[in-house]
Amino acid sequence: MITEQQQEQAALGVLGLLSPKDEERLAAELRQNPELRDFYKSLQQTIDKVGLAVPRRTPPPGLKAKVLQKIQAHQAVSSTTAQSIAIPAGLQFVGGDESSGWKELPVRGAWIRLLSFEPQRGYAVLLGKLEPGVRYPAHTNAGPEDFYILTGDLHVGERVLGPGDFHHADAGSLHGENYSVAGCTLLAVLTKDDPLVALAMI
Repeated sequence: MITEQQQEQAALGVLGLLSPKDEERLAAELRQNPELRDFYKSLQQTIDKVGLAVPRRTPPPGLKAKVLQKIQAHQAVSSTTAQSIAIPAGLQFVGGDESSGWKELPVRGAWIRLLSFEPQRGYAVLLGKLEPGVRYPAHTNAGPEDFYILTGDLHVGERVLGPGDFHHADAGSLHGENYSVAGCTLLAVLTKDDPLVALAMI
């Protein structure tokens, strides 16, 4: 025998109107009560027939275009709002996904990007990037250099540097050929008169 409450819960379940807790309770009752299970199936079949009996309606012409326009307008407003956030004087932000500003060095596959230039304090902050397999020729360092490896591998002489590793070179020190097997990205702090800084600012 099926109670009136069970019938009501079955009807709500077919329509998807039960809470998760009530759905679990109904599922347990359906497993234990074959009569309730048959009643539930008959309700499902009735709902399916009602759905099939509703005549198909063709959306009005241009509805899809209007919907897409509204989505694009919403995205444009969101983008403009993000860009129009006031940035206090003296602050600068560079997003990690920004791809502009990279300059290729005379060594093919070696790139630099100027992040910050402090002429009064005598230094600049750059990103450096070597593509896989690129070898940077031996050179004498014009000024002190500080490198912090962000991604990949950088071979400096016999040392292999990876993410999180730091390297300092004094002015006038000799760097042998540097290279990367898998490619790398590094953060560099250089003096303002370093030739790399001049190249990055062109």
